Amino acid sequence: MSTRGECPVRRPADLWIGTNRGGLHPLRHGDGWSTGMPYPDAINVSFGVHSLRHDLHYLVDERDDGAIGVYRATADGWRQIARVAVDGNAPCHLALSHDQSLLAVANYASGSVSILDLDSNGLPIAPAHIFAHSGSGPNRERQASPHAHWVGFDADDRWLYATDLGTDEIRAFAVAPAPGGNRVRAAGTAFHAPAGSGPRHLLLHPHVRRVAYLANELANTLTVLVGGEGRFSAARTVSTLPEEYEGPSIVAHLAINAAGDQLYVSNRGHDSIAVFALDAKGDPRLIQHAPAGAAYPRHCVLLEDEGLMVIANEKDECVTLLPIDADGLLGPHVARVAVPGAAFVLPL
Repeated sequence: MSTRGECPVRRPADLWIGTNRGGLHPLRHGDGWSTGMPYPDAINVSFGVHSLRHDLHYLVDERDDGAIGVYRATADGWRQIARVAVDGNAPCHLALSHDQSLLAVANYASGSVSILDLDSNGLPIAPAHIFAHSGSGPNRERQASPHAHWVGFDADDRWLYATDLGTDEIRAFAVAPAPGGNRVRAAGTAFHAPAGSGPRHLLLHPHVRRVAYLANELANTLTVLVGGEGRFSAARTVSTLPEEYEGPSIVAHLAINAAGDQLYVSNRGHDSIAVFALDAKGDPRLIQHAPAGAAYPRHCVLLEDEGLMVIANEKDECVTLLPIDADGLLGPHVARVAVPGAAFVLPL
């Protein structure tokens, strides 16, 4: 995508699929949807973010000795600009501050959060600042230690939040200007989730200030949070699954439309997208469980101009595309494309 007033840059493909093996795969639309030769140098790409200011992509390499790769996509293909250690194990999520001077990293296996300052060209300045954590939860298999799973800055770049699936917490970090850049410090726990719920993904409402949504992976619930400035409280918690469903499932990803009146949650196991209508105050009302078209929908992206949701399905190792109706409901999938190790949808 280009910023307003700039000429659009031709890209090698409109969409790329990050995988836990085999690199980045292009997803193209011609007579139908298809993939092509992958870019092999981006490995274990389970998430990434794009800097409009610098036209750089920051992609995780989710290994025990994980790192962040910095890339540029051009008409001639991908080019790696830098590779920086995060001093954490299995980095799985990234966030750019809105002024694009800081890059935050959630390290799943080590449970730590890494902060990298970015220079004037958008390149990370090593070494990373590390915020370690301790603790556990009641689920011995999934919560034996901290597992940072998501990071994100608030709209004013004053607070950074991190969800910890292992300790059932949202952690808060205060961000303040300092000579030579911003200063980040640990500020404590912003929210204690119910024991064993496994908070995975937080989404701050883009228009309704002081409202956020927390996807609890192990409990298969969505919690509406209110607050800010380093503290949240629960206003309401709803299931992401149908009442009659009794099989195994875990929540994965949250997505919201540009208008802020439709919220989507992916269910791995039930293999559906739960669709919630949001009222003017951000309160959710379940309106649909749409089949994802494949097993274990892990990550999804809304392409509203095209009227499509693109889903990376973990177990079936494929991408499915679902039409989005005017009312936000999802239709049956219109395409299914095999992508080995599909984990993440990267729109350009």
